[in-house]
Amino acid sequence: MKSESTCSYCESKEDIKKRLKRIEGQIKGIQKMVEDEKYCIDILIQIAAVRAALNKVGLILLKDHTRGCVARAMNTEHQEEVIEELINVINQFIK
Repeated sequence: MKSESTCSYCESKEDIKKRLKRIEGQIKGIQKMVEDEKYCIDILIQIAAVRAALNKVGLILLKDHTRGCVARAMNTEHQEEVIEELINVINQFIK
């Protein structure tokens, strides 16, 4: 089920954008490390940091989605559909 006109993450939007910009910078840094033939372990550590940062953004979005979209749908005819969607996205997120 897609959300209506308001996004559930609107209050977190600036924080999310800031985090994604930082992640973008980290990715560019990793690209430069590869170009400069830096030590493998240092690159792997930076990749782990990017994964952790992406997971944090994902958790923020998941929290906001649950408190917003899912909470609004709990007393509607879309309740089962939204719960199934949430389970599926959590399953994808933890892979």
